[in-house]
Parts: sequence; C-alpha cells; structure tokens
Amino acid sequence: MGRAVVDELLAGGAEVVLTGLNADNIDKARAELGDAAHMIRSDAADLAQIDELAKIVEDRLGTVDFVHVNVGHAVLEPFAQVTPESYDRTFDVNARGAFFTVQRLAPLLRDGGSFVFTTSVANDTGNVGMTHYAGAKAAVRAFVKGFATELLPRGIRVNAVKPGFIDTPSMGIAGIAEADRAAFTAVGDAITPMKRHGTMAEVAQAVLFLGFDATFTTGSEFTVDGGLGHGLAATPS
Repeated sequence: MGRAVVDELLAGGAEVVLTGLNADNIDKARAELGDAAHMIRSDAADLAQIDELAKIVEDRLGTVDFVHVNVGHAVLEPFAQVTPESYDRTFDVNARGAFFTVQRLAPLLRDGGSFVFTTSVANDTGNVGMTHYAGAKAAVRAFVKGFATELLPRGIRVNAVKPGFIDTPSMGIAGIAEADRAAFTAVGDAITPMKRHGTMAEVAQAVLFLGFDATFTTGSEFTVDGGLGHGLAATPS
C-alpha cells in the first residue's frame, strides 16, 4: 500500500523518500524506480534508525509536505500462543515506531502539512490470532487524535486510513504461506459486503485524499473496507 502511494506521488511530480525493512523489496523498488525516489532501509522499531531517517530527510529534502506512516507488522497467533517477544515486536513496530516517527519528523513537516497513518479494520473487530495486533493498531488510532490536537497550532492535519481486506503480496501477515494466503483471501471475499478485496491503488487514493484534499478534516479515521466495518450485510454469492 505504501508503494502504491509512492507511485501516485511520483506520477504527480513529487520528490519522495520511500522506506522499507525488507532489503529485497528495497532493491526491487530501486530497480523499478531508479533515481525517481530516495530509498532507505529503515526499521520502524529501532529509534536510532528513526533518528537517522529524520537526518536523511532533512539533508535531502529539507522540509516535507506530507508523511504517510505506513508501518505494520502482524503474525497470526492465538492469544494463548503469543510470547512476550512477539507481543513486543508487534507493539514496537505498529505503535512505538509510529509514535516516534511522527515525533522525529514533525519538525520537518511544513506548517499546513499532514500526516496520514495506516490503521486496520482489526481495530473494531475481534479476530482469532490478531488480538495483540488489533491492540497495537487501536493505539495508533488514539495517536491520531492526540497528534491532531497537539499539531493543530501549526495547521498540521493528522488522519488515518483504515483498510479492510486489501490484495497485497503478504496480505499484511508476516511469513504467510501461499495456502494460508489463499484461505485468508477466500474468507475476506466472503465476509466483505462488496464481495472482493480492495486494491492497493484504492487505498492509495484514500491516503492522498486525506493527505492533500481533505483540508477541513483532522483527527479522523477513513475506512476503506468494502463495507466490512459498517454493519452492512454481505449478500450471498
């Protein structure tokens, strides 16, 4: 989803910094985009790397207009099997990393700019194996309101996009096997009222709407889930 946002920004002539943790994905993006974007390998759970990211952004861009905080980590684990290490990693990436990314980058965001987080429909649903992930993303939803209030004097808007089932390579689950991915996809199609997954491009359009066009909107969470979180009835296939 983050890459889809980058593609849209580049198509509009923006100068972009793209981060990622997986070195193979960074190399692939570099091969596809060349010098069109600044690509940085960065672990959102590592505060030293967040500090380094801020330095690089300042050196290369100076100030920025928009930041998409799209960090995420999820592993399917029934709550009885969650270890302290797994719990900490989930919260370190999704919540702690998101918080300190904004703290470090806010001084570089111009007055009147915007932050957009990625949360999840898991905020509002109870799903087996995703309790700790849902808790971490719910924390991010709370950050949206807090940051929106604290940054209001600078005219900086802070919002979130809340995706449902989106067709991405990993389906948002670290290390998911192909068979599990297929099963997860089938479940998503069945329970989503629109009877399909969303596309990465559809999420990107929502992110950019919040980032640039929704100029009287802050502290909000914009749902992109095909009706899943709105109590709509899924029609039979």
